[in-house]
Amino acid sequence: QVQLVESGGGLVQAGGSLRLSCAASGRTFSSYVMGWFRQAPGQEREFVAAISRRGFTTNYVDSVKDRFAISRDNAKNTVYLQMNSLKPEDTDAYYCAARTIGTVSSDPDGYDYWGQGIQVTVSS
Repeated sequence: QVQLVESGGGLVQAGGSLRLSCAASGRTFSSYVMGWFRQAPGQEREFVAAISRRGFTTNYVDSVKDRFAISRDNAKNTVYLQMNSLKPEDTDAYYCAARTIGTVSSDPDGYDYWGQGIQVTVSS
């Protein structure tokens, strides 16, 4: 069992930046593929980015490529999502997730543990 806690969300103007962090409990963080997803009320959860166990492989949804960057620090049990050039359409609740088996994936059903989510609001 792993617990995930997101931080770093908030309100920002369009064009601004935020850095989300997700801290994981336990001593096996480096064994998990980590992902970030987002979800608006009444909408399906959308893949944002994922990173492999050692950080060598990343994957992004097309709408955030060249603006967002996922990274991880296995010594700190933390995964990050640096979000630059934010747009109003990036407004959502953001969730981090851990995947125990397999490689980076954009399928939310492939992730086993989820954080509680954190709100990101981008004003125009």
